[in-house]
Order: sequence, then C-alpha cells, then structure tokens
Amino acid sequence: MKYDIKNINLAKKGSLRIEWASNNMPVLNLIKQRFAKEKPLKGLKIAACLHVTTETGVLGSVLKAGGAQVFIAASNPLSTQDDVAAALVKDSKISVFAIKGEDTKTYYKHIKAVLAASPDITMDDGADLVSTIHSGPASAHSNIIGGTEETTTGVIRLRALAKAGKLRYPIVAVNDALTKHLFDNRYGTGQSTIDGIIRATNKLLAGSNFVVCGYGWCGKGAGLRADGLGAKVIVVEVDPLRALEASMDGFRVMPIKEAARIGDIFVTVTGDINVIRKEHFKIMQDGAIVCNSGHFNVELDIAGLKKLSIRKKIIRDFVEEYILKDGRKLYLLGEGRLINLAAAEGHPASVMDMSFANQALCAEYMAKNYKRLKNQVYKVPEDIDSKIASLKLRSLGIKIDTLTKEQKKYLSSWEMGT
Repeated sequence: MKYDIKNINLAKKGSLRIEWASNNMPVLNLIKQRFAKEKPLKGLKIAACLHVTTETGVLGSVLKAGGAQVFIAASNPLSTQDDVAAALVKDSKISVFAIKGEDTKTYYKHIKAVLAASPDITMDDGADLVSTIHSGPASAHSNIIGGTEETTTGVIRLRALAKAGKLRYPIVAVNDALTKHLFDNRYGTGQSTIDGIIRATNKLLAGSNFVVCGYGWCGKGAGLRADGLGAKVIVVEVDPLRALEASMDGFRVMPIKEAARIGDIFVTVTGDINVIRKEHFKIMQDGAIVCNSGHFNVELDIAGLKKLSIRKKIIRDFVEEYILKDGRKLYLLGEGRLINLAAAEGHPASVMDMSFANQALCAEYMAKNYKRLKNQVYKVPEDIDSKIASLKLRSLGIKIDTLTKEQKKYLSSWEMGT
C-alpha cells in the first residue's frame, strides 16, 4: 500500500482521536452499519481531496465499510493532522498522502498520487482535485463516473467549469445541501474560526472591533460567535441584501476602507481574491490582526503586506509579525490559510457528522445513478437532505410532528380559503 505521511508511529494517538470524533458522529455511524451490510460502493475506487482530520478519518471508515477502496490527499497544506493520517494508514489501510505544512509542490504531488490510483469517484473540498484532472488530457481519467464537492469555493469553480461546457463528469454539490451549509458553514465555521484565532493569539475578544469580511453563512457564524464573546462586530459586504441582513442582525456595516482604520481583528470569509489589500494594510492601526477562514489563501493581499514591511518574524505558532516602515506591527495568522484548520482542529465532529453523511450518501447516489446524469453540477437530492436531518434528530432524541391527512390535503388544494 502506497502512502506519504509524516510518521506512522503517531497512529496510536490518531486512533484515539478518531474514536472520540466517531462518538460524536451518530448519523455517519448509522450509515456505516447499513453500508457494511449492503456494500453500495463495492469495487469502486474513491479519490478524496479533503482536510485530513479526525472527522475525515470516520468518513474514510464509512466508505471502506461500503466496499470502496479509498485514497486521500490533503485539501490544504496546513490542515492535515499527522496523527490521523498515520492512523488511517496503519489501522484502516487507507492510502493517505498528506503532511501538515507541506509545500505547494508536495501538495500537488499528493493530489496526483491519489489520481494515480485511477479512481471511479472523486470527493473534493475546494475543487483542486477536479481542476488538476481537468488541466490534463480528457483521456487520462476517462473512467471517472462522478464526484462530490464539499465547499462554496469549490462549487463556484465547478459551476464555472460546467458553464464553459468543460466539466467532464457529473458532480453533486454537497455544499448546497441544507444539512451542510446551514449547519457546517454557520455553526462549524463560526465556532472553529474563533477557536483558531484564540488558540493562535490568546487574545481577549471582548471589547475588540471584530471585522468580518463577507456575510454568507460562514460570515454569519463568525459574527455570531464573536458577538457572543463580547466583540463589537463590523461587517464588510458587497451584496446589498446581505449587508442589510447584517445591519438588522445588530452589526455595524461599512466599506473595508473604513473598517480598516478601526478594526482590531479581521477575518475574511468571502471566497474571493484580495479582499484586504495593500491600501488597507497601510491604514490599519498598530497591532491589528488579520486572518482568513475562506478555503484558499487568496483573500488577503499578502504580497502587498510584504511590500509595506521592512521585516517579519514568527512571534508565536501560526502568528507572523510584520513590521512596517513606519514602525507599526501587523499580525498575520496561519499564513493567510484557513485559520480554523491551520491553528485549530476545524469543525466539531457533531456538525461534520451531517456534512460527511452527505458525502457518503451522495457517493452512493452517484454509484447508482451516474448513467442517467449529465456532465453538470447537481444539487443534493431532497430525500438525502431530509433523511440526514431525520437521522440527526433521532440521534439527539428529538421527536417532531407529522402532518395529518387533513393538513396534507389542505396544503395540496386550492379550494379552501378563508
């Protein structure tokens, strides 16, 4: 079995951490029980480009239980948990190609390593796996029947690919499932982003001006959690509806050029490039902290920050101090990469339970339905979304009502009025 990880001897610790995550992922465990009996993925090879975390470890075991052969590469150079990678190789016999802190060359070497297995299904988090496939000849991976995509950023890239008529196989946008983005993006990203900032800096958030760039579900989560810790939240947006929503949620809304002057901590969660630029770093106050929780490290103009600086140093783990020409100090966290995974452990297992349940069930859906699907980006089928929500409620011991026959009839008719 081929693999490339930091140290196989870290497996024991990784196994215990995966076990802890599994204890908090009841939906995936229920799916695993069924998969072990039915083997819906039997004979299939799955190439996954995901954050190699404890939760991914649980997902890997579910896919294997379903009969798949699994190959995993990291979807971000700083998100790998090396002990988890070791446990997946040693205990689960899953080929893993991921090392925390790997350089860009190694990162893409690892992606190509999972593709060398000639997968039938791809499972992506950011679309780097799919974009690597599509940058080569179509004949190279013609056996792929379909895939899934986990993130907002990845779905945007794939829809652009499909719109250009260049997408080579059908992909399900797992990110768009309600049981994913309403919970993972809001509660998962919200909590883990704050967790990463605090672990990296040990700063008190209460009383600080906390600037959130982007008020999608991830931005809402970060703003909500920062507000709960006593920060004074400022939202930067380009979408009038989201800006209005942020205002009505009780947050101050202003352009980045105004927020840059007064912010203490800045978080970008937009999925776009150069949200905080050189001209904004120029006017930030001494001691300002900047970080990113969007998938790629493109939201902060790091090159611009370097040009303004006379020197830099690593002052704490995941904290780079940039000393500007006028003596001010600005602090960049996690190299501008996902702060919630660079400096912390990513989303809590209980929320990833739903996201990865979508991944597992959509892989099964693709295996059963690929022949009738076109080379497009598809939404998660409503019955899968609903099933996951029902399983989550069941695991929490929560019961809900069902419609009566009279209520169903009323909702499907037009005759009855006032």
